[in-house]
Amino acid sequence: MKKILVANRGEIAIRVMKTAQKMGIKTVAVYSTADRNAPHVKFADEAVCIGEAPSSQSYLMGSKIIEVAKALNVDAIHPGYGFLSENAAFAEEAERNNIIFIGPKSKAIEIMGSKLAAKEAVMHYNIPMVPGVDHAITDIEEAKKSATIIGFPILIKASAGGGGKGMRVVDNEKDFISQMDRAISEAVAAFGDGSVFIEKYVASSRHIEIQIMADSHGNVLYFFERDCSIQRRHQKVVEEAPSAVLTPEIRKKMGEAAVMVAKSCDYLGAGTVEFLYDENDNFYFLEMNTRLQVEHPVTEIISGVDLVELQIRVARGEVLQMKQEDLKIHGHALELRVYAEDPANDFLPCVGHLDVYQLPVGKGVRVDNGFEQGMDIPIYYDPMLSKLITYGDTREEALQLMLKAIEDYKIEGVQTTLPFGKFVFEHEAFRSGHFDTNFVKKYYSPEVLKIQKAKEAEIAALLALKHYLEEQKLLRLPN
Repeated sequence: MKKILVANRGEIAIRVMKTAQKMGIKTVAVYSTADRNAPHVKFADEAVCIGEAPSSQSYLMGSKIIEVAKALNVDAIHPGYGFLSENAAFAEEAERNNIIFIGPKSKAIEIMGSKLAAKEAVMHYNIPMVPGVDHAITDIEEAKKSATIIGFPILIKASAGGGGKGMRVVDNEKDFISQMDRAISEAVAAFGDGSVFIEKYVASSRHIEIQIMADSHGNVLYFFERDCSIQRRHQKVVEEAPSAVLTPEIRKKMGEAAVMVAKSCDYLGAGTVEFLYDENDNFYFLEMNTRLQVEHPVTEIISGVDLVELQIRVARGEVLQMKQEDLKIHGHALELRVYAEDPANDFLPCVGHLDVYQLPVGKGVRVDNGFEQGMDIPIYYDPMLSKLITYGDTREEALQLMLKAIEDYKIEGVQTTLPFGKFVFEHEAFRSGHFDTNFVKKYYSPEVLKIQKAKEAEIAALLALKHYLEEQKLLRLPN
């Protein structure tokens, strides 16, 4: 494998290219007209413009990307996450053109891409699942009957979904029809498929996911867990590894269950098996993501591996060199997704110009970044700027480093999730480890941030006044 095309943009494109470079592999970037001057374009050995700014005219054009790959004699394509990373047809087309797709085979992507097909695949492996219906529903009356049998609160989920789209929590029967309508129309808009399914809503739960890696020689390893319970609109914002609540016994059980999920679909490469974990130490299979996750850095840090390197090695047909018993957890890592969103305005995307953009640096700090000072944030893509990661020997150390890194991260020109991150990492519920997926609903409101900002402004003003008075005093002292 001498040359890899990275079919993505931003921080993940650079992240993949860094590992390829370390392995002596040349890289090709693809970009839209909006990303002409983006850092990932400059970082690659070669770069090709593939279309206009909207992703439907650029990053989602699988056949065009494969044409570019063939023209430049590319050996493999790494899809990153999002865009074409879980597109079975794209993986298949790459293989048909003798280009290695750095990811699972199309059959596994297809099975795990449908939440219902995934449930059916793992059903035979005695893996616990949330009670619910095991088939897609588009008929509202049928759905209502099923919901009544399961018992409220229930969760409506798009079968083809992800990223919180087509997902609705319904607390009672009277809201069911309106929420069902919303979930179906959202699923049609996002995925072109309005089928949904219903399951019991596990109210007080943690969102725990297990990182797995499978080679083509029958070996499947799990690289421990990530706790992704801090979410807004069913999308993750803060992640950590390991979880503050799992015992070694539960960790082993979940890890082994994740390995069985991978085996159920003859998996290859990096994948993530997601579970709900309740207050009674029960865990339930949710879904499998057939790609590298946004939050993979926290796993890399605590397990001491480069997951992208393992992806490439496995795609080349190599055997995984380590055994499960060789893997150990070292220290603790936290990640904050830094989005150009306004946390004081329902986390709405905030496009604009990065007047100031300075990254924090130092021991125990990693920033997977895709932007530079002076750039505009395009309206066409996910508004994530970077991922801020800190790590230490203990959770407390990683927390303190994170708060300092947030303070040192200078961004002007757009609103970001940095103040929200500060709120989370300072909150007693997070610091104590006693939180669940309802953290935002329970503790957060825009008013809290406004009060925090006002206090910080007051302290800054008092410090400036003190500094001024001290200077005046020095000036008045006789020589």
